[in-house]
Amino acid sequence: MMRAWMLPMLFVLCGALVAAPLFTGGPSGTAVALLLGFVVLAGMYSPLAFPRSIGAEEAQGRSAVDGRPVVYWRPGCAFCMRLRFRLGRKARRVHWVNIWRDPAGASVVRAANDGDETVPTVVVAGVPHVNPDPAWVRAQLAPR
Repeated sequence: MMRAWMLPMLFVLCGALVAAPLFTGGPSGTAVALLLGFVVLAGMYSPLAFPRSIGAEEAQGRSAVDGRPVVYWRPGCAFCMRLRFRLGRKARRVHWVNIWRDPAGASVVRAANDGDETVPTVVVAGVPHVNPDPAWVRAQLAPR
């Protein structure tokens, strides 16, 4: 679990190191903006931005049982962030697979995208959809 926090902590540390001299002798507004930028970057790469990821095999098994979509994503992907935040609270109902942590998930994405690791790739009932509209994904979560 500590490995997941290394990059976000590095961003915050670098932001503090870059902003510290500006706080002491330069324009403090610039220092605050820089520090805030590094904190936002850290948030994008932190495990807090997404619900807990599971393995591709487990996600496919759960999806077969409950019919919920499987979203293959990777940290730092702006389109994945857009999907995650536009789903809101319903994001917890989707099965999330981080392709950078799960080689089986990465191979599923490559198979669906002609060898590319294009994310988010959402699989609903065994059919992959590349970068779908968040409203469409939300509709897939509606009770049937």
